[in-house]
Amino acid sequence: MKGIRQLADYLDISIGTVSRALNGKPDVNDDTRRKVLEAAEKLGYVANQSGRSLRQGTTNVIGLMTGSDAQTVENADNFFLGLTDGLQSVFSAHNLDLIVLPCPAEEDPDEYLKRMVARRMVDAMVISSTSRIDKRVDFLKQTRLPFVTLGRTGSSTDHAWIDLDFEGVARTAVLRLAAAGHRSIAVAAPDTDINLGYVFLEGYRKGLQEASLPYDDQLIIRAKSSEQGGYHAASEWLQMRPRPTALILIYELMAIGLYRRLAEVNLRAGQDLAVIGFREGPSGQFLEPRLTSFRMSLRDLGVSVGKTLLSTMPAYSSFYPDQPKNIIWPMQLIAGDSDISASQSK
Repeated sequence: MKGIRQLADYLDISIGTVSRALNGKPDVNDDTRRKVLEAAEKLGYVANQSGRSLRQGTTNVIGLMTGSDAQTVENADNFFLGLTDGLQSVFSAHNLDLIVLPCPAEEDPDEYLKRMVARRMVDAMVISSTSRIDKRVDFLKQTRLPFVTLGRTGSSTDHAWIDLDFEGVARTAVLRLAAAGHRSIAVAAPDTDINLGYVFLEGYRKGLQEASLPYDDQLIIRAKSSEQGGYHAASEWLQMRPRPTALILIYELMAIGLYRRLAEVNLRAGQDLAVIGFREGPSGQFLEPRLTSFRMSLRDLGVSVGKTLLSTMPAYSSFYPDQPKNIIWPMQLIAGDSDISASQSK
């Protein structure tokens, strides 16, 4: 049975009563609701979600837009798995579903988003990988579709967003290395226009200023957000004269490629080069020496993103009246053996 009318005929009750029972309306008594649900399961009733969405003007679906270009895929690690676990834990409590919308590498993300919105696939959006000037934010503000960004932009702040503390991570890393005696500290930064790169470098500059160290453009290594990017960063470091004694990585997977490149020339992180990574990832625990990096809970981040989004939606805002709309997500430094004092450097 596929139609609600057939289900009502089978039970010999009105279509309206069946509909209200299936939708959990409070004016249906428990005995009737139980009978309707048992009959629906027995007879294989499947609700016409498309028709229901048209009638209600909602889809009960939240979209998470990600990129599917080579860099995003390579750097994904377990990031989005942990994030979506937290998101779903929030959405499922309100009978909302989460779908991931990966924008193909060959497609303009602005046009991709416009198509998804035009198709009315979702009631709200989570946007990731925000660029310095992100037209998606302006578009969503114009359409009035509820959204939250995972990351800030340089052009708009009057919307809901959560961003990792990239500035704090860079500043903390610089000050830690400077306190150990390092006077020449390089950084591997993104080779794209992603906004987190700008925020990270600003924290790097502030750290240098606090440590009374000069800023030098020659110490900025542009690299991809992957193991290959780390390999490239190490190769660039090897060509520098004089070589910096320390290097800060902005992506966790970079450390794997960097360790590999150093090993090829019989050098070692923690002895010949002080290294501080970004997020403590699952692959990093197998690196030797253990990478000094920063810890965070991806699930907790996803929960906060989900609550922030729902707090902007009229149907759910009353559940989260005190939820902040703008959050800098803290990260905790976890000391390893990959960063050393300058006096130990070769």
